[in-house]
Amino acid sequence: MCNSNVPPADADLNVNVSPKDAIKSISKSELATHNAPASAWCAVHATDPDGNYIPGHVVLDITSFASRHPGGDLILLAAGKDASVLFETYHPRGVPRTLVKKLQIGIMEKGSFEESFYSWDSDFYGVLKRRVVERLEERGLSRRGSAEIWIKALLLLGGFWFSLSQMYVNTDSLLVAALWSIAMGFFAAMIGTNIQHDGNHGAFAQSKFVNKCAGWTLDMIGASAFTWEFQHMLGHHPYTNVLDGAEERRKEEGVDCLMEEKDQESDPDVFSSFPLMRMHPFHTPSWFHRYQHIYAPFLFAMMTLAKVFQQDYEVAVSKRLYHIDAHARYGSLWNVLRFWGMKFITMIYMMGLPIYFHGMVKGAALFVTGHLACGEVLATMFIVNHVIEGVSYAKKDLKGVDNDNDGQGSKEKAVGKPATMMGDTPMEATRLRASENSMKDNDHKPIPSVPFNDWAAVQCQTSVNWAPGSWFWNHFSGGLSHQIEHHLFPSICHTNYAYIHDVVERTCEEYGVPYQSEPSLLVAYGKMINHLKYLGRGKSE
Repeated sequence: MCNSNVPPADADLNVNVSPKDAIKSISKSELATHNAPASAWCAVHATDPDGNYIPGHVVLDITSFASRHPGGDLILLAAGKDASVLFETYHPRGVPRTLVKKLQIGIMEKGSFEESFYSWDSDFYGVLKRRVVERLEERGLSRRGSAEIWIKALLLLGGFWFSLSQMYVNTDSLLVAALWSIAMGFFAAMIGTNIQHDGNHGAFAQSKFVNKCAGWTLDMIGASAFTWEFQHMLGHHPYTNVLDGAEERRKEEGVDCLMEEKDQESDPDVFSSFPLMRMHPFHTPSWFHRYQHIYAPFLFAMMTLAKVFQQDYEVAVSKRLYHIDAHARYGSLWNVLRFWGMKFITMIYMMGLPIYFHGMVKGAALFVTGHLACGEVLATMFIVNHVIEGVSYAKKDLKGVDNDNDGQGSKEKAVGKPATMMGDTPMEATRLRASENSMKDNDHKPIPSVPFNDWAAVQCQTSVNWAPGSWFWNHFSGGLSHQIEHHLFPSICHTNYAYIHDVVERTCEEYGVPYQSEPSLLVAYGKMINHLKYLGRGKSE
């Protein structure tokens, strides 16, 4: 999946799927076996000669191409699965069809991925990509990082190591050492949002080596970039706030089906990030959820401790993260050695040295203090973007429900309209408002048709911005304050979001797609807590 400067954003991604060019028909089970660096295949949706999406998927062999891929081995995350979302979202300028043809080795068996939640029939995302690329070119901005992110990265890395060293040497006062530990935790969180986030998305720098190093900083602060890639890039980003209804019913029945039978279209952030939390209105509420808005901030602080000491190891050993296969990384011996080696090294300077300087009890307490600070900062800035008043949720259910935005009740796909916890569909109201505004114009134009389950439209319905347009908060949060822009364009460096948000907002308004934003992080946090309160009471309609 190449990041060529040509063709333009609305390029013809024609993939000829005629019998003449299709080498063979490939099943989902066969595709799933080619899920490691040594043998990596992926499927992407097909198009006709005019560039329109058509039923069916083509299969690409990306094994040897990964070493030449401009984005580095990021492409290997697509191995063994339907990579249509990754294919579209990481290439805002498009992918040369000649390259796709060169990598194509066959087609998927008929009906292999027909149950996908998403629609790609609208031109909304194509127009949005073209306009954003044009804005970047107008301002002379690189899609990847510039001097801004390099300066910030150096300051944050310096702050982390200085705070850590000060925590070591301040042995006379536990309070002073604890304050430095909190500072270290804060800088660790900022490294997570401002350096590794862009690095692992391939957006930090033009150099794939530098991106890999930036991504490695997550290992440097004690966590695992591999676990993050699986949960964030393969689970959360493509399927934001989407829940697989069939899998949830199996969980309630205590059934764990085979990996090849699991549906990849489900967001692990809404069912796994925090135990004791009800994060999705389709989850069954328990009695203790009524108090989750009270204990949530304390639970948030423990996020990084749980990941560092439990989740990372579980994924490395089992080679899976919930419904997500992890062989794309742990199928490589080098990556396995990297994981265990970094865990050993970081435990030395994150826990071993504090214990050496301060003693067992105080040293361990300082280690935990730093993690609690880091977890609270990270969770606060992440959760307000997707679990908040007005945000929509979706459920992929094999029963099938109405998904037709003209109200005629199509039953063709087993999907539903994204809706709020109260059962409202914000996109219906947005389209109605856009239509009314259009009627007032002299050159009245009909609102373009956008399915409720259009991929880009779902990202807008399930994400919320805060302090949009603010250069400071965009830099402070690593672009998390422009969550809509980030989800639509994960391969664009976060330093650019403040310059493209008006393009995204204007295009959403034109197409009748929701664009929700809050004036500040404080307001967003308050609405998030209130939202958790209502979720805890079991209200979903």
